[in-house]
Amino acid sequence: MDAQHDLLDVDHLLDDEERAIRDTARRFAQERLAPHVAEWFEAGTLPARDIAREMGQAGLLGMHLEGYGCAGVSSMAYGLASTELEAVDSGLRSLFSVQGSLAMYSIHAYGSEAQKEQWLPGMAAGTYVGAFGLTEPDHGSNPKGMRTRARNDGGDWILSGSKMWITNGSVADVVVVWAQTDEGVRGFVVPTDTPGFAATDIKQKMSMRASVTSELSLDDVRLPHDAVLPGAQGLRGPLGALNEARFGILFGATGAARSCVETALEYAQSRIQFDRPIAGFQLTQQKLADMSLEHGKALLLAVHLGRLKEAGRLSHAQVSAGKLNNTRVAIEIARTARTVLGANGVSGEYPIMRHANNLESVLTYEGTAEIHTLTIGRALTGISAFI
Repeated sequence: MDAQHDLLDVDHLLDDEERAIRDTARRFAQERLAPHVAEWFEAGTLPARDIAREMGQAGLLGMHLEGYGCAGVSSMAYGLASTELEAVDSGLRSLFSVQGSLAMYSIHAYGSEAQKEQWLPGMAAGTYVGAFGLTEPDHGSNPKGMRTRARNDGGDWILSGSKMWITNGSVADVVVVWAQTDEGVRGFVVPTDTPGFAATDIKQKMSMRASVTSELSLDDVRLPHDAVLPGAQGLRGPLGALNEARFGILFGATGAARSCVETALEYAQSRIQFDRPIAGFQLTQQKLADMSLEHGKALLLAVHLGRLKEAGRLSHAQVSAGKLNNTRVAIEIARTARTVLGANGVSGEYPIMRHANNLESVLTYEGTAEIHTLTIGRALTGISAFI
């Protein structure tokens, strides 16, 4: 936000490099993406591969990873870039997050050197698009129940099963697929041109329409023995990647919130009713004050958690607190901002209803509000209430 609207002067807490990276991401998002996103959302399409290449050229993909063509910037800088992309649209931030913090992170953190060299440089450049296959049609919040299986066959692996709600699925060159094995849950690097792999786009979405969302089918997909990620065994692998992506979400949600606040402020100052701008009415000012305050608090929380992450002190429960709080705040801000615009708030001419619809998904994916609530409860009490 500009100085007038940065009520709590959060910008002061950032260093020069962080501001520079944020501003670069903001220019890219506003100049290359913002002019087209309403059209993409209305049409329910996204030129994902073209956008991935542009993100790669801008140095955004896997930006917080080291080596293999990745920029190696700080966690804070990655979070601020997430904010700027989601200020345009949550679907665009999802493309960025799934590529960098799920698919690339999994290969970077758990993969062999050969896997890293084969995939990461192209993914950082955006010439390869990645996806992350964990959620299944019947198992979302409980990944232990996954039915996708991988079995050994003459030294090869054979994968069978299905995955649901997979961002980038039908445009991906490679998918990190998680499956049950005799050794527990393992991750597999699956090129999408492998026989038996298929991806079908999910239609009739009312949310995240400027995003490619797919169902994956694995019908006896045969992979070589070295397709498995050697550094990940059990659910710690996929959950570790999800924690990286959730960190991006807790920043990203503040971007959607900021867009709604700025839109409401601008509209209220120009909309004339009863011969004066509606910004001059007390009830409108209350809404503007409350939204700005809640956005500022959410951004302060994100910055604090970013500093903890850089210090190596960020816990899973703290990530859950950030994701739960900031998505809740963002969706409430979107709903309130819509009331400032009245009927115009539902028009695609303004971003508010698009953000509100998207945030319904952001509230749910990568850990529902209920799951993050129970994660916090377990951290507070030492008692698990998941089962």
